Amino acid sequence: MVAFRDRLLAGELLAGTWIKTPHPHVVEVLSLSSLDVLVLDAEHAPFDRGSLDLCILAARAGGKPVLVRPASAAHEHILNALDCGADGVILPHIRTAEEAADAVKACHYVRGGRGYAGSSRAAGYTIKGMAKHRSDSKNVIVIAQIEDVEGVDNIDAIVAVEGIDALFIGRADLTIAYGAETPDDTIVVDAVDRIVAAGKAAGRVTGMFLGRVSDVPMWREKGSSLFILGSDQDFLLQGAAKLNDAIKS
Repeated sequence: MVAFRDRLLAGELLAGTWIKTPHPHVVEVLSLSSLDVLVLDAEHAPFDRGSLDLCILAARAGGKPVLVRPASAAHEHILNALDCGADGVILPHIRTAEEAADAVKACHYVRGGRGYAGSSRAAGYTIKGMAKHRSDSKNVIVIAQIEDVEGVDNIDAIVAVEGIDALFIGRADLTIAYGAETPDDTIVVDAVDRIVAAGKAAGRVTGMFLGRVSDVPMWREKGSSLFILGSDQDFLLQGAAKLNDAIKS
């Protein structure tokens, strides 16, 4: 089986969803789906270290790749997600090349970077040994989320940072940042186009959240390949609505 990171870097079309409910049963169930990846949203949902740990455990037990969007790109938030065994991180509000480089450093065992522990899940609870764990950790997926005007303005410098595997475009935050009404406003679409084009020119994968599945082909044609669609909460609401309509129609 091809590793998720290899599929991502190859630009394969990948679909995932947000996990907003901090409970391992939700992750366990969705690990049975054919989705390519699950993303634990610790930025906007009430994950603490314990719930994040259990949800990552559930994903790994189910053989499902799992990413974490931490509360911030602070070193301690990145360390928490990676030590618990996440395949990678989507790091919010990367606005400059300096922030991108610092985030990459926090993901790896380098001077001034990720703090080492050989007793974590990621380290195999001591059985890997330092050399093996450090080698494996080079494959951590580092995704910079671009969602600020400054990030768009500095996109060419950000994509040039070594160690950034992909860009994830925060269309909703860009809508707010530009004072637009919807993600479909021209100023937002132009910003997304600019990010995708910069990523493509630099050989970086780009991805985004989309509210409409019907938009995937358009952005796929422009060069994006990672799409996070909906959430566990959406599935609950849509399933309930569909059932209600089926009974009462």
